[in-house]
Amino acid sequence: MRSDGILGVGSSDQSRSSTAVVASRRRWLKRRETWLVVLGVALHAVYMLSIFDIYFKTPIVHGMDPVPPRFSEPPAKRLVLLISDGLRADKFFEPDEEGKYRAPFLRNVIKNQGRWGVSHARPPTESRPGHVAIIAGFYEDPSAVTKGWKANPVEFDSVFNQSRHTFAYGSPDIIPIFCSALPHSTWNSYPHEYEDFATDASFLDEWSFDQFESLLNRSHEDPKLKELLHQDKLVVFLHLLGCDSNGHAHRPYSSIYLNNVKVVDKIAERVYHLLEDYYRDNRTSYIFTADHGMSDKGSHGDGHPTNTDTPLVAWGAGIKYPKPASGNSHSDSVTTFVDKHAHDMPTPYDWGLRRVERVDVNQADIAPLMSTLLGLPCPVNSVGNLPLGYMKLNEAEEVEAVLANTKQILNQLLRKSYIKSSNSLFFKPFKPLVHHSSSLSQIDELISAKSYEDAMKLAVDLRNLSLEGLHYFQTYDWLMLMTVITLGYTGWMIVLALHVLQCYSSLSGDLSKKEHLSVQKKDSGKVYISGCLLMAILSVLNLVEHSPPLYHAYIGMTVFLWTQIFSEYRLIRGLWRYLRERRADYFIKLLFAAAVAVVIVELLVHSFTERKLYTWFFLIAGVVASILLHFSIPWRSGIPVFVCLSCWFLSVFTLMPAEIPDNNNLVVISGAIIIVISLAAKWLDTHAEGNKFWQSVTFHESRTPMCSMLYCIQIFLVGVSSVMVFLSTKHRTQNQELHSSHQFINWLVAGSSMVLPLFSENGILSRLSSIFLGFAPPFLLLSIGYEAVFYSALAVVLMAWILFENASHHSNKVKDSSMSEKNTEEHITIGNDERYLQLSDVRIPLIFMVLFNVAFFGTGNFASIASFEISSVYRFITIFSPFLMAALLIFKLFIPFMLVICAFSAITKLVRVPRLGCYFLVILFSDIMTIHFFFLVKNTGSWMEIGNSISHFGIVSAQVVFVLLLFALTNLYTRSIRVKPLSTSPSLKTL
Repeated sequence: MRSDGILGVGSSDQSRSSTAVVASRRRWLKRRETWLVVLGVALHAVYMLSIFDIYFKTPIVHGMDPVPPRFSEPPAKRLVLLISDGLRADKFFEPDEEGKYRAPFLRNVIKNQGRWGVSHARPPTESRPGHVAIIAGFYEDPSAVTKGWKANPVEFDSVFNQSRHTFAYGSPDIIPIFCSALPHSTWNSYPHEYEDFATDASFLDEWSFDQFESLLNRSHEDPKLKELLHQDKLVVFLHLLGCDSNGHAHRPYSSIYLNNVKVVDKIAERVYHLLEDYYRDNRTSYIFTADHGMSDKGSHGDGHPTNTDTPLVAWGAGIKYPKPASGNSHSDSVTTFVDKHAHDMPTPYDWGLRRVERVDVNQADIAPLMSTLLGLPCPVNSVGNLPLGYMKLNEAEEVEAVLANTKQILNQLLRKSYIKSSNSLFFKPFKPLVHHSSSLSQIDELISAKSYEDAMKLAVDLRNLSLEGLHYFQTYDWLMLMTVITLGYTGWMIVLALHVLQCYSSLSGDLSKKEHLSVQKKDSGKVYISGCLLMAILSVLNLVEHSPPLYHAYIGMTVFLWTQIFSEYRLIRGLWRYLRERRADYFIKLLFAAAVAVVIVELLVHSFTERKLYTWFFLIAGVVASILLHFSIPWRSGIPVFVCLSCWFLSVFTLMPAEIPDNNNLVVISGAIIIVISLAAKWLDTHAEGNKFWQSVTFHESRTPMCSMLYCIQIFLVGVSSVMVFLSTKHRTQNQELHSSHQFINWLVAGSSMVLPLFSENGILSRLSSIFLGFAPPFLLLSIGYEAVFYSALAVVLMAWILFENASHHSNKVKDSSMSEKNTEEHITIGNDERYLQLSDVRIPLIFMVLFNVAFFGTGNFASIASFEISSVYRFITIFSPFLMAALLIFKLFIPFMLVICAFSAITKLVRVPRLGCYFLVILFSDIMTIHFFFLVKNTGSWMEIGNSISHFGIVSAQVVFVLLLFALTNLYTRSIRVKPLSTSPSLKTL
């Protein structure tokens, strides 16, 4: 008897069971698989939430006391913060085409009055996180993902909170974040309607200045306001949105954007002279910077230097005067910058500032700089390092300022340590700072002894250790949670593998016999009791530690899965004995299959970020498949050539741009291509039935004239939809509306065409051709460009897959019949004309996964704008209706999946393997990808990068439900498909 590995054929002792036993087994199998599906859905739903407990927990804690610097008198009474939203460093510092600099006032400040440098922003380089970093001193709160990146979900401290009073004017998207709940603030923002990308937005900057100038003018008539303005610890914040709006609308190299740089410089000059004339006390500090830059495409968000590098200019009270440059060092005791770029490059020559010392900072360092200038405590949530290179302090004051900065960061660490230790039975402190009190005492002693240099070194070291400690406690539970989740996914995959081996392979052998079941159940009871006891102990520990409720779910589900695995220890032991008895050639075959599966799964993982991998895959797959077919079918049959060319044709689409360009003519031509493909399939279905090789594909129980009429109607509907694509688009373009008659016809054609395949002939080729024609009209009507051709290319590859499987199946049957007349009968051991799975059958779920993912990414990215181009629905509806439009767009994306799953179902019937068994293998391989994406989730970077990492993990996690739902839906079309009965013993015929 021939064996085909783990999923192979068993011994001849496995005779056909009685009808009653088979019926009982089917009921047991149905209950077990229903339980498995429910467990899989629950597991993936719970584990999907784990990334928010691991990667997206807020770093913000409350309950720390502010630490003011111990100054006899602060360097400044008031501070002016000017933030030019979206201003790139290079566009600010470089000269224009005439050699003149765009910011003459601020360049004069750099050379004669103050200090300058580049402020390095950390992705996501967006307005809200950038302003939070400048004003509050910490970077994007990763838990903001739960708010759709629209707001900070946790309240935080800021320089404005610590000030005596804050005056703020600017954008309605920024000012309210800091001032709406701040009682000691005076603020105003313009209406959202002012932010018009069709205009020059520099007037928004003028608006902010005018508001502040009006405030000062009113103070001459308002004694209370004047008294308030003359108090200390005041902050004036002007948010200048013009560069950001003009950069988005006109790009940062446009004349409008570059002119806006001049406007910003002029506003800085006017603010300076206005305040100096108003106060006349030289006690005002000025800081000019930007929240982020702007890419050449007019966007921002990622970590490109054009987005992360922003200008920083500081002058006035408490700020050092310029110094001649010495060397190429641009940092101020900062070893690394948050944007992770190389920063040892010399200042660009065209900036004209090589002779002036440059001091670069991290964006969050600006918050402690502002606080120290005003003598305020640093914001309690700040992680910024005080840049002493900007501050004019004596040696003692420098040490005191850095010590206050250090204590503020240390207090956050101590608070996190206290919270974690009070809820942990086995608390592990941050060892380098266990004796932090002695370090602080030592610093105070050195200050008293006026050993300022040694005190400064200790304070800086303590600050750096405190920052490391903050990261330690932010990731304190990571190892435990990631271990639990990884064990959970691994346990789930082992449960699936054991189920497939036990129910869909012949490996279980004697272990499935009735006499062993009673022993198995008796021993399994002990395993379940042990599992329940372990789960109870871990639950109590979680309760004592006040762990979040989801922690109980993660741990409980993982323990449950591994309890299930150990309850099947007899099957595992049998598997081990089976493997020990195998010869070396068997292990070579097993390792080869595993290697191919790993390579394909890894290819799919990387294809989420690199679509071009599919091009290489199909180019190689076309060659390999045609070579394999050459040994099964004579080359002159044309099938190997067809398979190779169809794979090569599909490979073209992943080289095309993800943003689908409009091409109405291409959509119309695609309708003609669909008709030609269906005519070829019809001819083959009619003329190849007598050929024994094609019998499995073209088999029909009966042919009726109605089926031919149905086919003609489907061809007609595809033609009508192609015509309507042209007419609807032309009328809408010319008249700016969708004609009601066109809308009615489009809905009618799309709806009726999808019903017709239910009444088509039930042969594999006939039914799949009908399904292909049935979904073509709605897909054409929802297409705007090359994705319409992709529909045909995908269908042709699916047909090639069916021909490949048919050839493989036919060849195997001939080999089996030459070995034994009984061999075919011995394959039928499950029922419903289904055989046990073999090791070679693993190719079916793997090919399905590749094609399923190509349906995701063949014409773009499921999570990208290309897949959700709103103009796709304009032939059905033009009046804005978000739910209906979203439903149409999602339906368009589902159509290629429907084709893939219909072909998959047909192949399982063709080669007589259990579809649910293959489904569980699909989920098993998908979860290998899920674990991979679990470790690739990002909580830093641009919002797009973070969002894509989450969506990739979510998409693969959801496949257990997504694929099952599509199976249920496509079952309406495929359940009546019939293949040739097994009674016929075909022989290979030269085609």
